[in-house]
Amino acid sequence: MARKSIQVQDFVANLPLFRELVPGEIARIAAGTVEVDAPRGTVLFHRGAPCSGFHIVIFGHVKLALQSPKGDEKVIELIGPGQSFGEAAMFLGRPHMVSATALVDSLLLHIAREVVLAEIKRDPGFARRIIAGLSRRLHHLIGDLEAVSLRSGTQRVIGYLLRDGPAAGAANALRLTLPAKKGVIASRLDLTHEHFSRILHELIEARLIEVDGLQVTIPDIARLRSYGA
Repeated sequence: MARKSIQVQDFVANLPLFRELVPGEIARIAAGTVEVDAPRGTVLFHRGAPCSGFHIVIFGHVKLALQSPKGDEKVIELIGPGQSFGEAAMFLGRPHMVSATALVDSLLLHIAREVVLAEIKRDPGFARRIIAGLSRRLHHLIGDLEAVSLRSGTQRVIGYLLRDGPAAGAANALRLTLPAKKGVIASRLDLTHEHFSRILHELIEARLIEVDGLQVTIPDIARLRSYGA
């Protein structure tokens, strides 16, 4: 059965980036927004393609990646529901620096560059929220660089598993679903698939995690965190 179209204006109004806008401003944003249905494997854009706006994920997951001439792939980021990508290329007026591919059946919104720039002129607060989002992305990228340069493979995997977990002392256990196949996550962490699998097996043997397909259970967050330290 065909999926019903979403109410773009209602969805836009509930995104953190646009939450403070009044209805007239939301309507202008929605007028420049296109719903993008992306079945699994859909390439949203290739590296070098012109950038006409940015995307927001409604549901599903999108992989941002670089590819060598030999076909080797390096996953830069995994984008999930509520997250956006493509803003930097949009503001610079340059082609995309990465390719974007839907890892599962996904639904996205594409917001046109002209609409975003016009709204920034009208509302400095909107510009500040855009800058804050880009700053968070930069902060995460610096953290990724630190992890690759200064942390062991085991520390990278533990850090990834705990990235969206509660603060220290807030909860004892955590259950999560990996957003992609293990090979994709391994590339994201700058590990080979084999090395990533060995680390998971080590953590399972130490009874620090339980793995069932893409489901990961962490029975004791504090133990896992201290093991990574």
